[in-house]
Amino acid sequence: MTDNLDIRPDQAADLAFLRGLAEEGSNAPLGGGRILLAAGLVYGAASLFQWAAVVDLIPLNPKRANWVWLAGTALFLAFTLFDRYFLCPPSGLKTAANRAARAAWSCVGAGIFACIASMAVVSWRLDASGFTLLWLLPSMVMVFYGLGWGVSAAMIRSSRLMWLAIASFLSAPLLALMTGSESQLLAYAVALFLLMALPGFLIMRAADAHASSRAPTD
Repeated sequence: MTDNLDIRPDQAADLAFLRGLAEEGSNAPLGGGRILLAAGLVYGAASLFQWAAVVDLIPLNPKRANWVWLAGTALFLAFTLFDRYFLCPPSGLKTAANRAARAAWSCVGAGIFACIASMAVVSWRLDASGFTLLWLLPSMVMVFYGLGWGVSAAMIRSSRLMWLAIASFLSAPLLALMTGSESQLLAYAVALFLLMALPGFLIMRAADAHASSRAPTD
């Protein structure tokens, strides 16, 4: 009896996709650094701003300071559109690994917004006087970021990104331990700067250096 070694067209396509992920992931850096940097800076600054209002470093009512999150979201979405249509070069790093990683981060963003909306609705339904479930927001965001870094690490086979995923997951319960404390906002800002903004900046620099090295020279 002989083994049937025939490969169907759909199987061949799957093998080609997986081979592309392996080859491209080892040669091309992760894309989307500008968006990750912007997310870390915008929301880290928003958390820092609200912390400053809570500890009376700025003359603003802490409840009114909550509007900084909506302002930050509007700013981040505006930058995302600007980056997509004006900053991204036409010949960007369009690898299979990067497409998968971008899809994962898009789902991370959509999941965060969906959870925020759900938590706000549940808090309003159960306790009209306060959004108590929103204390979980920092931990929930870090869990989503851990998922994003974990998928990205798998796509490009990066141990450094996997450590970012682990650090994001570990920061979630640590932030939860600070529930009810003004220090939670400060710790959340630090986590966003270190686990989102800084890696985004380094990824952006690596992508720019990779593009420069592949640019044709005269």
